[in-house]
Amino acid sequence: MVSIPRVVIAAPASGHGKTTVATGLLAAFAARGMSVAPFKVGPDYIDPGYHALAAGRPGRNLDPVMVGEELIGPLFAHGSAGTDLAIVEGVMGLYDGRTGAGDTGSTAHVAGLLDAPVILVVDAAAQGRSVAALVHGFRSFGNVRLAGVILNRVGSDRHESILREACEEVGTPVLGAMRRADAVAAPSRHLGLVPAAERRTEATTSVAALASLVTASVDLDAVLAVARTAPPLPATPWTPEAADPVPGRPVVAIAGGPAFTFAYAETAELLAGAGAEVVTVDPLRDEALPEGTRALVVGGGFPEVYAAELSANEPLRVAVASLAAVGMPIAAECAGLLWLCRTLDGAPMCGVLDAEASMTPTLTLGYRDAVALTDSPLFPAGSRITGHEFHRTMVHPRSGLLLEPAGGAAWAWRGADPEGFATANLHASYLHLHWAAAPAIARRVVAQAAAVSPVGVL
Repeated sequence: MVSIPRVVIAAPASGHGKTTVATGLLAAFAARGMSVAPFKVGPDYIDPGYHALAAGRPGRNLDPVMVGEELIGPLFAHGSAGTDLAIVEGVMGLYDGRTGAGDTGSTAHVAGLLDAPVILVVDAAAQGRSVAALVHGFRSFGNVRLAGVILNRVGSDRHESILREACEEVGTPVLGAMRRADAVAAPSRHLGLVPAAERRTEATTSVAALASLVTASVDLDAVLAVARTAPPLPATPWTPEAADPVPGRPVVAIAGGPAFTFAYAETAELLAGAGAEVVTVDPLRDEALPEGTRALVVGGGFPEVYAAELSANEPLRVAVASLAAVGMPIAAECAGLLWLCRTLDGAPMCGVLDAEASMTPTLTLGYRDAVALTDSPLFPAGSRITGHEFHRTMVHPRSGLLLEPAGGAAWAWRGADPEGFATANLHASYLHLHWAAAPAIARRVVAQAAAVSPVGVL
């Protein structure tokens, strides 16, 4: 059983201020000396970066579409172990889930799986008494326990009074009222907010401002009292430890730094649990792979923003190409796929894939129920998993496959052409995966790494 006080921060739709409130609450409670566990519903990578900065511990995702309902409780128990409070930021609107699947994957779905109360953040900038109808509708629809409201972008004392009276009419407590504050705004670009890792100094200042704003505007004691109404959760903590870890501690390098910020915390934990020595390499800074590297994992991020810098790091590009050439396993998704191409918007990349990548004006977004088409370091052909696509780029193969050795497409899913590249030692695709859904991935990568000779410093 898990007895961590917990609360879900939801909203009627995107843009109401969930991230502002959730991050501010995390920072405010941390400033009180509490150990706070941050979570995000869905496949978002950017918000957890701000959560981590506020809480001082990894931000984690809870996505029942990617990992299945049965893992939400265990992953929550793992991520909140030893803490005083857990704050879960929702995704989109409270009841918005996977397209065509009702509320599956929604904030309401996860709140139910965690048996957690919900606080609704409402952008009240253009509302008066009508806020009561909105709150009443969200409280009446579905089965969530709506414990209170935090009003955002309130214009004046008079405006706040009108809003509070309206919420009182429908019996919903107002736990806070926040005025507009430009100091806490975070810049955004084509895929959402700029990740915290790319603006560390400014992000730290913004998070501190959020803590001050929330402390001054929200009844923290009332929020904590709501979180403490959550009953014990019958869940056994998830563990990344493999039953039979690979001996020898092979070095697995994971790309990090500002260009590669999209990663689930569980990926590195699973690799370590499978027996690897996990080391981070920053392709914007490091000119060599870590000593003894036997495998490379490259997640998502914004390489298109750093194309010139990545291209200028020729020693590391050559080292990655050499790693692939001698048969070391490489797993790359989305941004990692782009980095492995010959070029990205004309700038030379690693050249592992005989393909060119470029930005497009079109956003490709959504969950995919995928089938592996080719044996690779991640999966044997025929394996099935649900992943998520999220990009504004396109890859144009030149030869149609890879340089060496010959391979095939990585994935197939309904309504799309085969996608990605796979060989016996390489898997590169646009599809983001949550490895907790298939922990055998990590052991497969580590076992293959252990079977090859270390490269040394390249």
